[in-house]
Amino acid sequence: MIRKKIAFVTGGYSGEAVISYKSAITIENNLDKEKYDVYKIDIHSTGWWFETEVGEEVAVDKNDFSIKINGEKITFDAVLIGIHGTPGEDGKLQGYFDLLKIPYTSCSAAASALTFNKRYTVAVAAFGGINVAKSLHIFKHSPVTAEAILQQLRLPVFVKPNNGGSSIGMSKVTEDSELAGALEKAFKEDDQVLVEEFIKGREFTIGVFKSGGNIITLPITEVIPKNDFFDYEAKYVAGMSNEVTPAVVDESIADKVRGNAKRAYELLDCRGVVRIDFIYNEATGEPYMLEVNTVPGQSEASIVPQQVRAMGWTLKEFYSALIEECFKY
Repeated sequence: MIRKKIAFVTGGYSGEAVISYKSAITIENNLDKEKYDVYKIDIHSTGWWFETEVGEEVAVDKNDFSIKINGEKITFDAVLIGIHGTPGEDGKLQGYFDLLKIPYTSCSAAASALTFNKRYTVAVAAFGGINVAKSLHIFKHSPVTAEAILQQLRLPVFVKPNNGGSSIGMSKVTEDSELAGALEKAFKEDDQVLVEEFIKGREFTIGVFKSGGNIITLPITEVIPKNDFFDYEAKYVAGMSNEVTPAVVDESIADKVRGNAKRAYELLDCRGVVRIDFIYNEATGEPYMLEVNTVPGQSEASIVPQQVRAMGWTLKEFYSALIEECFKY
């Protein structure tokens, strides 16, 4: 059997590249090398490179996304996208691969661009009947004062860069005096900022993927951060959050979370695996969607690998399923 050639892309141009490299370790260790010939492509500011076994860096020919090793030109049957942040999570790479007609494992260019923008994501979700928090979308070119924001939203609020992930630049604001500093912090990461009212409740996150044409939800994780909220440290520093997988939760609540997750996956036209974050508001008895991560973390500290194992799959089976599904698009 001729093995398919898979390009596994990692790195990226943003501060999230460090997370991409952590995810790359887990993914590389669990790809089925008997089924696929895997070539890791590192995309970063100095160029796009493949590193040979002897440590030689080979530049990628961006005209057709190929590499040349020992005089042999290698093209790829599909791309496994493992880049958090730009250009792997915001649709830029997806558009490039669409032009080259190379299948890839993530959401489409349009869906990736939409979900990378937190405000647009929740707006579309709300239009589709999914509960979301009240929020304001603020642009650097049109400043809004802290006083004006507090006239429209009630404290506490979350202030976060509108594009990007890993909770970089995010703050929880509980006092009027903290808001200006939180805005400044978020604007250092992005030209757009989302200010969102806090919803009190249990935090659940759930992986969703498609395999065999079916939308499948992974076991739900309840996130109980040791800090005040699920920030960068809670996500990536061992011991800074308690992540219970599968969540200990009434089936009636779990059904609502799973149903909303599947609905969001369909509504946003997702592909591959995504992770969707919810707050379950016990006062209203409803889950509220926070955001959609279209290239969720795959490091040892990440949630999706926990959920895959809790479902009874190996990561090798899971990554193979993602690769095989991408050939259908």
